[in-house]
Amino acid sequence: MFKLITLKNKRREEQFLGRHIQERASLAHLRIQKDLDELNLPKTCAIEFPDPDDLLNFKLVICPDESFYKGGKFIFNVKIGQGYPYDAPKVKCETAVYHPNIDLEGSVCLNILKEDWKPILTINSVVFGLQYLFLEPNPEDPLNKEAADVLQTNRRLFEQNVQWSMRGGTVGNHRFEHCLK
Repeated sequence: MFKLITLKNKRREEQFLGRHIQERASLAHLRIQKDLDELNLPKTCAIEFPDPDDLLNFKLVICPDESFYKGGKFIFNVKIGQGYPYDAPKVKCETAVYHPNIDLEGSVCLNILKEDWKPILTINSVVFGLQYLFLEPNPEDPLNKEAADVLQTNRRLFEQNVQWSMRGGTVGNHRFEHCLK
């Protein structure tokens, strides 16, 4: 008898958790749909959906038209979790880039993707935050300490390293892929 009650309770719990996960998934889907409907992309950015049926996973392409990174094409992989909008999107840079706030593995240091994320922020906020990283790299909060040190001590050398890396050159011990449009 005890096993039957335990089994019934377990089934009820699984059903409750299943509904709860579906509700959270629905919230994430509803919110991302709203964010995408209201998206105001600058001319230097585009969004691509590898799977048009999956709005929670997409590519963001940024092609800066000014700054050190002018003429480059940088692709970010954006994954929206089931906890969105309460949890920040996961963003990875697929394009190897010589940048103080993006490491060679593609991790991105942007405060709104970490500790400063709030549910009121949208995909538009993420797009503009990433775009701003290319306009104003922040050597004060680096993931790539070498690039940050060069930016702080020798701005001209930093600019040369960025240009060389975007042409497919080697900076330090890392060879970059050509990423100019």
